[in-house]
Amino acid sequence: MNYKYVVLTNTTIGAFMAILDANIVLIALPTISADLRASPFEAVWIIMGYILVNASLLLTFGRLSDIFGRVRLYNTGFAIFTVGSALCSISPNGISLVLFRLVQGTGGALLFSNSAALLTDVFPPTERGRALGLNQVAGTFGSVLGLALGGILAGSFLGWRSIFWINIPFGTFATLWAHFKLKEMSKPSRSEKLDPLGNILYAAGLSLSLVGLMLGAIVGWAPEFLGLMAVGVLCVAAFVVAETRVRFPMMDLSLFRIRAFAAGMASNLLASVARGGLSLVLVFYFQGVLLLDAFTAGLMLIPFSVAFVTAGPLSGYLSDRFGSRGFATAGLLTVAVALFWLGLFPFGDYAHIVVPMVIAGIGGGLFIAPNIASIMNATPAERRGVASGMSSTLINTGFLLSLGMAFAVMATSVPTSVLQQIFSGSTVPISPVVIDSFVGSLHGLFLLMGFISLFSAVPAYMAKKPKSKYEEVPAAESD
Repeated sequence: MNYKYVVLTNTTIGAFMAILDANIVLIALPTISADLRASPFEAVWIIMGYILVNASLLLTFGRLSDIFGRVRLYNTGFAIFTVGSALCSISPNGISLVLFRLVQGTGGALLFSNSAALLTDVFPPTERGRALGLNQVAGTFGSVLGLALGGILAGSFLGWRSIFWINIPFGTFATLWAHFKLKEMSKPSRSEKLDPLGNILYAAGLSLSLVGLMLGAIVGWAPEFLGLMAVGVLCVAAFVVAETRVRFPMMDLSLFRIRAFAAGMASNLLASVARGGLSLVLVFYFQGVLLLDAFTAGLMLIPFSVAFVTAGPLSGYLSDRFGSRGFATAGLLTVAVALFWLGLFPFGDYAHIVVPMVIAGIGGGLFIAPNIASIMNATPAERRGVASGMSSTLINTGFLLSLGMAFAVMATSVPTSVLQQIFSGSTVPISPVVIDSFVGSLHGLFLLMGFISLFSAVPAYMAKKPKSKYEEVPAAESD
């Protein structure tokens, strides 16, 4: 097999596993919460903790990959992710599952921070969009399978613990294959150093802001929770200042001088905020309000992922030939149309929800591959590890902000006791008051997401192909 396809296949397995696991947990969360008697806060952080670790460590791991080599860290990530999956399957309570998900998230961060850079190293610019698109589509196929499989396993005699067993054989195989087959194509720069202050400030800023926001939404807006949010925002501000004053910053702000890079990153973050909480909110609506079982709820979410899978590779292929700006912009506008549809029209039966879900999936598929390709094509070869980590960090940060925004909006109209019941997997009685308040909050949330998606199309349209040497950096030899 040509080496570039070895890299594509291995990184595709990694993307498939990581997103399969995320969606299996998403659809099984009410069942897990009820079985472990997890608190609402623990239930939310079974998902949020994994993403937070990803967002906090991606930049550091991206820097480490530029210093010590991408393949070594990528292989380590596969091993840690596999071990973390095994630990999750034996969790005795909610807090232990949260902690083991942090181990999983560490492995996932090592995978995510290096996969795009590994692909960019071996695929020429005329093929990167297609390769990155296939990688993203494989991950989305994992989400399709995860939504259905999570419901089946969680409701079977095997129980919810079996959802983590799936990663063990796949992860063991992929770890060994990566160890023996992947080779380092980049040139590590060992003269660079890490940025511990920047990493601490960024991780603290995200953690404190989200803990304050989540506790405020679920428990109530006490002064101490608002104080946590304020301290978190100050840490993020201090992080930005610190990054301009250190010799080897965790986030290379100089890359934002490249127009295509800056525009791609901005649209990336805003798009993630706009769509991040969509699946989670719908899962809670289907299972917590309509009282559907996990398998039925999973089936109802599949059209979104199928539409994404259909549009993703086509967009990646066409963007290689005709440029990324038009496809990325059209994708974000399409997502905005779907979100406005959900926000303005009554939900009614499932037929009224599935059409905008499909439209949102098509829009997301149109956007992802061209956006990633434009970012990586505009990045110098020696900085692709950092750029890949920055891109994944903004995606995860946007997703976290989207979830926090969703909980905060719902808390404005849904009683706290009802939110706690929904998040912990308890049975919520169907009553007109509960349904009206919950659906009303969802309409407001979808409208807000729609405006964010519409606004994110602006930097996507501004991402003209830069006339710089970075666009002409040749890919490494793939033989």
